[in-house]
Parts: sequence; C-alpha cells; structure tokens
Amino acid sequence: MASDKRIGVIGGGSWATALAKIVSDRNDTFSWWMRNPESVEHIKKYYHNPKYLRAVEFDVDRINITSNVQEVVENSDVLIVAVPSAFVHASLKDVPKELFEGKIIFSAIKGIIPEIQSIPARYFFKTFGVPYDNIGIICGPCHAEEVAMERLSYLTCASMNEENAKLMAEMLSTRYVKTSTSDDLFGAEIAAILKNIYAIAAGVCGGLGYGDNFQAVLLSAAIIEMERFLDKLNPFHRDVKEPAYLGDLLVTSYSKFSRNRTFGYMLGKGYSAKAAQLEMDMIAEGYYATKSVYEMNHKFDVDMPIADAVYNIIYERISPVIEIRILADTLG
Repeated sequence: MASDKRIGVIGGGSWATALAKIVSDRNDTFSWWMRNPESVEHIKKYYHNPKYLRAVEFDVDRINITSNVQEVVENSDVLIVAVPSAFVHASLKDVPKELFEGKIIFSAIKGIIPEIQSIPARYFFKTFGVPYDNIGIICGPCHAEEVAMERLSYLTCASMNEENAKLMAEMLSTRYVKTSTSDDLFGAEIAAILKNIYAIAAGVCGGLGYGDNFQAVLLSAAIIEMERFLDKLNPFHRDVKEPAYLGDLLVTSYSKFSRNRTFGYMLGKGYSAKAAQLEMDMIAEGYYATKSVYEMNHKFDVDMPIADAVYNIIYERISPVIEIRILADTLG
C-alpha cells in the first residue's frame, strides 16, 4: 500500500533524522528538506547529519535531500513534518497553499504553533486548507536516540482517517520499530504537548533532589491532570493508559535522552530558563508549550496544578524550591 506513495520528510533535527532513518530503512526513495544548506552538502558528502545522530549513515543515492522546502512539498504525496513548533511557520510560510492540495500531512512536531496558538493539526487546516482527514500525528513513546541505535521502539500513528493512519504505520514499521494506529488525532496531539510540560516538572524535581517516590506521585497526578484537560478540550473514547498517552509521558519524564526533563533539571539546579536553553543548545518544546497551555486554560478553567507550577517557575520566575513545595502539598 505504501510503495506507490512518495514520501517527504521536513526537518533537520534529531527527531527528523530518526524519522528519515526509519523511512530510509523501510522505503526505496524519499525526499528530505533541511533548512541549512551546509548540512545538506555535508550529508551528501559524508552520509550523516553533522549536528544530530551522527552515527546514522544514509544511502544518499536513495534520498533527494535539499534545502528547498517547496521542492519537497511539491514532489511528495505524504509529508512528515518534524520541525520544532516555534519554527514551523517560518519554514513553511512561503510554500504556496495550492501545493498542499491532496497531500497527506503527518506531524511529528509535539508543540503549539505560536503564530496561531494552536496544535499542528489546526495549523495545517487553517493555514494551508488541508482537510482534517488528511492530517495525522506520529507519537511515541519513542526517543530519536534509541531509534538511531535500533533499539526496539514503538510509534503510534493517529488520524481521523483510518486508512491514512494505517498507511503511515506501514511506512514506519521496521524490524526495530513497531507501530499502532489511533483515531484520536486531537487528543494525541494535545497529550504530546502536555507530556513535555510534565517532563519539565519531573526534571525540576530531580534537580531539587526529590526522589523516585515523589516522582511516582507526580507522574500519577500528571496523567490524571492530562486526562482532565483532554476530556474538557476534546471529549473522546480514549484510554490515557495507552502508550501514546501514559507511555509517552513516562519516557519523556524519566529518560536521560529527554530534552524537556534535562531543561527542567537545570531549572531545579538554579539555572534561569534562558541560561538553560543556551547551555542545552537544543529546543525543549515544553518551554513554549507551558505558556500556550496556560493561556488556553484561561478559557477552559481546568484544574492543572502541575502545569501551573511549571508556568510559575519559568514565566513568573518563582523559586522552584517554593513552587514545588507548594505543589507537593497539593498532591499530598
């Protein structure tokens, strides 16, 4: 079913590189857009991304790799977009709307698009007129670094269109990646955004010296908080104990590879948000998502003490020591 579809990957970071590896291992040819022309030329010459997952080697004879995003959109039937949410609009805004007609778009963005304060599905619908039936999301639990090492990983492909979800699942299924499908497009996208906020909270607590016992309580409360928010925004027949929700939350909150947990850990150790970002030199999606979810919740008024605590630490600059102590009393 997937063999007659031309695939395009948009993005140059670690997650885009991991997805490009999966696509390369599963499909004959594909197109790949990266913003930096120097990175494009480096891959063509040395067969690996110079900045991310350098151990992954690509057969460049099977990849049309370019820094021209319009070319990739035009020449692909199915697009996997794996650009950090803060840069999605800047990357795609000059692509003519008509080039997206008939395309299937799967997001691996995991964040709020700041220009319209919305999830990726709504961005592609509102900005480029892509029908919701042609939009999907790729979610975990899965870390790019473990994909690079070909450790057994799991991906969920969610779409309102069952055939499109199955199509993407087939495209991404390899000997080291198992895939499943879901029809909960909006819930999966919101959950992928929220879990980054909760991973920051877990990191802050780790930086402050809280142990595994407290982390277990924190994440138990986080999945309940996530469920409350999802049910308010998008009532649906979902089970938040499934891997796309609870599994993705756990791996993002516990793993040494998690950028959001690392970011939170540095906040707990006394770094400012700006200093932590500079030190990491990578995007922690939860930083942007925290503010967006906080503002969204002004409308829905869901009880979200963990997300509120992260907002207070990052944007109100309240001491993590004080904020987590207050949160701990709330959870107890």
